[in-house]
Amino acid sequence: MKLFDVYPLFNIEITAGKGCHTYDSQGNEYLDLYGGHAVISIGHSHPYYVRKITEQAQKLVFYSNSVINSLQQQLADKLGRLSGYDDYALFLINSGAEANENALKLASFHTGKKKVIAFSKSFHGRTSAAVKVTDNPKIVAPINDTFEVAFLPLNQIERVEAEVAAGDVCAVIIEGIQGVGGIQVPDTQFLKSLREICTQNGVVLILDEVQSGYGRTGKFFAHQHAGIRPDLITVAKGMGNGFPIGGVLISPDFTPAYGMLGTTFGGNHLACTAACAVLDVMENEKLVENAATVGEYLISELKRIPQIKEVRGKGLMIGLEFDYPVKELRNKLLFEQHIFTGASGTNVIRLLPPLSLSQKEVNYFIDRLKHILT
Repeated sequence: MKLFDVYPLFNIEITAGKGCHTYDSQGNEYLDLYGGHAVISIGHSHPYYVRKITEQAQKLVFYSNSVINSLQQQLADKLGRLSGYDDYALFLINSGAEANENALKLASFHTGKKKVIAFSKSFHGRTSAAVKVTDNPKIVAPINDTFEVAFLPLNQIERVEAEVAAGDVCAVIIEGIQGVGGIQVPDTQFLKSLREICTQNGVVLILDEVQSGYGRTGKFFAHQHAGIRPDLITVAKGMGNGFPIGGVLISPDFTPAYGMLGTTFGGNHLACTAACAVLDVMENEKLVENAATVGEYLISELKRIPQIKEVRGKGLMIGLEFDYPVKELRNKLLFEQHIFTGASGTNVIRLLPPLSLSQKEVNYFIDRLKHILT
C-alpha cells in the first residue's frame, strides 16, 4: 500500500531527538527551530516526560468515557492553575482541528445561531472555519456547510461591528497570533474591542491558541498580552509535546449537558499523562519565562540583520519576512547548516522552537543565518 501523497517531504529521516536538537538516520545533528509545527514545547525526549509516559504505558489501562479517569481532573487542575483559568471547564479531544470544531459547536448551541466571523489569512485546522492562505488571499468556502463563515480583514474593527450588527453571528474566532498566515499579531486594542463587541451583542469570542498558546509567546496564552478573557479557548500542539491531545477551555457561562459533545480517544490515560508531564516541566523549569526572555533576545538580534525586511511575533513564535521567496534560504539553513525552520507563504520563515531554547543556541542560529545571508 502506498502512502497518500499530500505533503512535500524533505529527504531526511529523523530518528531521535534531545532537547532542541534532532538526529537523522545518517547520524547528522540538527538544531530544531520548528518543533514539528510548535508541538515540541519542553524539548525532545525530556527524561521526566519519557519516564511518566513509560510508567503509564506499562499499566495497560483500557480507557472508556463511561468510567472515571482521575488523570483528566489532575490535568484540568494543573492547566487551570498555570493558565489562570481555574474557573473554566475543560473538554478533552485529540487535536486542534477537533478543538476548534467543538468550540464552534458550543457557540452555536449557546446562541442558537450559525454564522461565524474569522479573519483573512487565519488558519483553524481543517475545520468549518478553514480558509486558503496565500500571499494574495483568495477566500474559499468552508469545508462543510454547518456554519456560514465570513472572513474579514484583521485589525479592522469597523468591519466586525458591521457584520455583528446583522444579529446572526454566533461566534468570532481569532488566533492569538496567526501562525500559518505569516505570524501576524492582532493589535491589542483590536482584541480589546472584539471582547467588548462580543459581550455587548451576545456573541461568543473564541481564541484559537492551538499554535500560540502553552507559553509560546512568553505568557501562557497569547491573548493574555492584551489583558482579555475569551469565552472559549482552544489548545493542542504543545499541550502533549508531540503526543496527540487537544482541549477546549470553557467559561462558566456555558452549561454542560450529557450528549452535548463526544469523543472516543479524547482524554485517554496516556494523553493525560503526557499533558500533565508537560505542565510539570513547564512549571519546574520556568519555560514560559524562558520563552519570554530568550524570545526577546532572539527578536532583538534578528532585527539587527538588515537583509530581513520585518521581524514579527512574541516570545518564541517569530516570523522573518524577506523581500524574496525564502525557499532557497530555508534549504540552505537545513541542508548546509543543519537548522530546521518553517515557512509561511512564500516570503516568511517561521520559527517555533522548543520553549527550552537557550541563548547559546540562539547565538549559533544568528551566526549561521548571517553567514548565509552575507
